This record gives sequence, C-alpha cells and structure tokens, in this order.
Amino acid sequence: MQTYSRPLRWGIIGCGDVTEVKSGPPYQLTDGFELAAVMRRDKAKLADYAARHGVDKTYTDAQALIDDPEIDAVYIATPPDSHHDYALRVAAAGKPCCIEKPLAPSYAESQAIEAAFAAKDLPLFVAYYRRTLPRFEQVHDWLREGAIGTVRHISWQLCKPPSKTDLAETENWRTEAEVAPGGYFDDLASHGLDLFTYHLGKIKDVYGVSLNQQGLYTAKDAVSACWLHESGVTGMGCWNFGSHAAIDRVEIIGSAGTIRYALFEENPVELQTADRQESHRIDHPRHVHQQHVEAMAGQLLGGGQAHPSTGATAAHTSWLMDRILGKI
Repeated sequence: MQTYSRPLRWGIIGCGDVTEVKSGPPYQLTDGFELAAVMRRDKAKLADYAARHGVDKTYTDAQALIDDPEIDAVYIATPPDSHHDYALRVAAAGKPCCIEKPLAPSYAESQAIEAAFAAKDLPLFVAYYRRTLPRFEQVHDWLREGAIGTVRHISWQLCKPPSKTDLAETENWRTEAEVAPGGYFDDLASHGLDLFTYHLGKIKDVYGVSLNQQGLYTAKDAVSACWLHESGVTGMGCWNFGSHAAIDRVEIIGSAGTIRYALFEENPVELQTADRQESHRIDHPRHVHQQHVEAMAGQLLGGGQAHPSTGATAAHTSWLMDRILGKI
C-alpha cells in the first residue's frame, strides 16, 4: 500500500448536513489529516460552513477543488446521483477518495467507479462507517471468537412510519426515484446489508420483491428479500417505510446461541447462549465517522491495517441492492 505524506490535505465536495457533525469534523480531528477546502454551489451556505468550521479555502466549482494542487484527497459528500461523475474526475486527477454511501445509485456505476480507481492503484473508501463503529465491532468480535457456534441465519426487520415530509409530499432526494430508486431502502438498508457482508462474508445469491405501497413519492417504500452467503449462512430482511410503529431488530442465529442488536437505535448488543449472557450498551461517538476516518489515516499514512470499507466491498453492496430491487 502506498504511504502518503503528513498532513494529508482533504477537500470536501458537498458540505451539507451530513458533514456538519457526522463526517466533517473527523477530517480535522484525525492526526495527520487536515480539512483544507470545501465546495458547495450555494455561495452563502458555503461561506457560512467555512466560517463555522474554520476552513480557509472554498470553491463553488467541484473541478476547481479537485484540480487544486494543495488538495491531496477528496471526500464526496453529495447525493448519490452525482457520485459517478465526481468520482471519475477525482480518479482522473490521481487522488485518494472517500465517497458517501451508497457508492452509486446502480451496480453498473459502482463498478465503473471501482474500476477507475483500481486502474490507477488509487485508494478508494466508501462511508459505510458501521464497519468501524465500536458497537458493531463487539458483534464482529463475538462472531470471530465463535461465541454462538456456527452461524446459521441472519435476519433484519426495519420499519418506520412515514415522516411529516413524506406525508406533506415535500421534495426530498431520498425518496425521488431518479436519485434513490429504492427510497429509504437505498439510504438505510445499504448500511445493514453492507455490515452483514462484513460480519459473514460475501453473498452469492439473493432474491427480492419491492414496490410502492403508499403512493407518497416516486421511490419504493416496501422491500423484502432473502439471500445466501458464500459461507452457507442464510439471510432475510424486511424494510417497510409506511408502518404504524418503528422497528429495528437484527438477529444472528448460530448452532450454540444468538446475537441481537439494532442497526440505527443505540440499544444494547446482546449475546445469549446456554451458559453465557452478555448485554453491552455501546453508544456511538459524537462524530460517527471518527473511527472510519481514523482507519483511513491508518492505511494512507502508514502503520495501520487495510481499511474495511473499500470500493470493492461497496460495489458488492450495490450489486446486492440492485438484485433485491430487481434492477439486474
């Protein structure tokens, strides 16, 4: 792996809400990283963001930021329909990149992005940050130690009532089919499905049904799926965004016990076997991308392990999502 010099100067394309607390500050707080520039088309919002976050250099044009010789790496934090275009530009400029999840709205675009960076042997990371969060690392540790024996099955149920925005039929890119064909499934389920492949390995076969039950927006709002991991573990999921109550429940069943946790709620992670019961409340850090960004620094600056969320792993998640939605 190539090692880069300190400080590694980052530029953000799309300094919107996700970068305010979740993802932007870690680029300033991580040893060896520096947030050197931000880009947003709205000049007033751009100036306000830069002033509040102490960023000296601003751009309203993404290409100008990408081409800046004083920017070493780029974080693309825009909605997914623009990821393909921006990513190919960053690859052409020969710079490492982190892209918000999902990698792209389609598997074909995800493959193209991964191939562009692979062709130049450039590091590509994708913000599936749950692979590095402490609460899910606890689950991963239990699985690695064989705490529940041989894993047999994983299931996830995620249900949410329609939001006020949904009911008002207000414009929202997360529910516009042209940007996010699967709606909240694209935005939320991708996190869990990506995490499951981290826990249990790649998926080799998957079947799904999807539809719009409510008619509140153009994207899908109800999805169900079943799948098979290469290891022989079976899986199933149900995602519904028109339910009367919120449910977020993951269960991993093994030959000797069960692990339970929630993907989005900060409920305790639980382990239960015949002779062992554990329950740990592991809260998220204030900046949930912190460990994700620190892991990037470990790889890029040397001395750390390879990052767990890459273009290749994210492209596999994109394939899985497209298969469930019947796009391929």
